[in-house]
Amino acid sequence: MTVTEEPTAETTAGTAPAGRQVLPAEERHAAELAFLAAQDPGPRPPGWALTPRAVVTFVCGSDGAELALPKRRAGLPTKLAIAPKFVGERALVERCVVTLAGERGLLLTGEPGTAKSMLSELLAAAVSGTSALTVQGTAGTTEDAFRYGWNYALLLAQGPTSQALVDSPVLSAMRTGRVVRVEEITRCLPEVQDALVSILSDRRISVPELTATEDAVVSAAPGFTVIATANLRDRGVSEMSAALKRRFNFETVAPIADADAEATLIRRQAVAAVQRAGAAFGVDDAVLDALVTVFRDLRSGRSAEGWDVERPGTVMSTAEAVQVAASLGVAAAYLPGGDVLDLLPGHLLGVVRKDDPADHGRLLGYWDGPVRRRAEDGSPMWRRLWDLRGSLR
Repeated sequence: MTVTEEPTAETTAGTAPAGRQVLPAEERHAAELAFLAAQDPGPRPPGWALTPRAVVTFVCGSDGAELALPKRRAGLPTKLAIAPKFVGERALVERCVVTLAGERGLLLTGEPGTAKSMLSELLAAAVSGTSALTVQGTAGTTEDAFRYGWNYALLLAQGPTSQALVDSPVLSAMRTGRVVRVEEITRCLPEVQDALVSILSDRRISVPELTATEDAVVSAAPGFTVIATANLRDRGVSEMSAALKRRFNFETVAPIADADAEATLIRRQAVAAVQRAGAAFGVDDAVLDALVTVFRDLRSGRSAEGWDVERPGTVMSTAEAVQVAASLGVAAAYLPGGDVLDLLPGHLLGVVRKDDPADHGRLLGYWDGPVRRRAEDGSPMWRRLWDLRGSLR
């Protein structure tokens, strides 16, 4: 397989202005969102910026077809092909959209690096017009992040008033009827997670400090719901209660099944990363093919030829492959000298050493197995990688 993709509007349109490295999805894809809002005037759930069908098209793309506006709109093209942004099953995205349209909580689970956060961002941007209402789950996240806090200067001066109340992202989403994102929900302590149980059941938050005022209860506006993410590797860190699980529809985001699709995505994302670093992407497609092959072999435990491979404990995710490809691109641009393929083993070693020291031996075993066999079959590139085995020690 050879990928010969040149930088396109898709990879450059999201270039952030000075002062911002990355734009949120609603700004990065603002032209497509505006076009889809005008192109599909069909029925929408309350509070939605797009129809459910348009949300699916925004996330999955229009399969290369140009969509046409029913009538000309100022500032919008008459036809536009919607680029795919999430590489995965369309049926998965459709189920996610149906869940959100029913105002039920959506929990995206899967191995690290399978684009759960990206999918939640895209869905929130398409449904609500913003992905900014986000709670980042950590062991230090408190219940205030799901409910509310106080402006203590005003609280001391005025006492508990609505002006002194500080809305959490969840409370803001409830007031405005939007989607709120909870990243890494299983990293929050169980008692913090359970603050969402009553919110998702009753669709309101009580503020006892404001009892006897009209602000004592905040009810969710139509359209409010929650998208949460959780890594399978984090299961057991803070297990979700059965009550909270029942408030969510679970969807598992699997690694990319198609090798060509994964290679194309890795190249596109790496090109964009290197461009943000101020350089042109100069890594040969053959090097990226080798990178993708190694990641897929180690991830699945079996090579493309059918040879058994000992899987490392580290997740060999697409996101990690993008980072390695981007690093190779930056090195080729700013530290030229020699073959960029020579840098690949060192970066792979940096990936597999993250969790288990024994993974170093598993990578060496991969070199002694599939890499050596491919070198013996006469491939110059794999022969070069075999010659670089010493750099893995």
